[in-house]
Amino acid sequence: MVKHPAVVVLCAWLLTACVQAPTQPPATVRICDDKGCSDRPRDSAGFDPAHDDKPEETRRLAALADIAAKDPRAAFDLGMRFLRGDGVRQDSHQAIRWLRQAGERGELRAQAALGRIYLSGLQEMGSDPAEAERWLSIAAERGDKESARLLPEATQARKSEQARYRVREERRKDVAWYGLYPYYWVWRADRWFLY
Repeated sequence: MVKHPAVVVLCAWLLTACVQAPTQPPATVRICDDKGCSDRPRDSAGFDPAHDDKPEETRRLAALADIAAKDPRAAFDLGMRFLRGDGVRQDSHQAIRWLRQAGERGELRAQAALGRIYLSGLQEMGSDPAEAERWLSIAAERGDKESARLLPEATQARKSEQARYRVREERRKDVAWYGLYPYYWVWRADRWFLY
């Protein structure tokens, strides 16, 4: 039997140190890939690229893309579906891609649609008057009345775009223009002063 209180306290402290509280799993998990590492909550779900939420829609889209690779009318149809978001996710890049394929293979409606798209612009894409003139002239030569009506507008837009480009280029060459403007503030001692 131990009679000294300091020994009792020391024994109690040693016993307490030996018994450890159960450790909690970390709240986050470190996930690393070829782009780097990041800490994510342990209870978050990961992205599975192989998982398809809408398998029937994916199957229909793949079947139409296979037909569109062979038939310009189907390529036009697919391009318009992407343009409108009809049965597929709206995607202007895919719309232009499929419409161009149809137009390059002679689909008149695709040529006219491309002319209109390039003339007015589409979402994040601004207008391109030269490309609009190209597609509208092809469609107008093939008898599309709306394209013939829009062609002079595209030609005028292209000419004014070229004129603006020439002015910008001339101004860009004159790099000394900014030397004509004085500064209003100067640094003296430890602060700025109005000149």
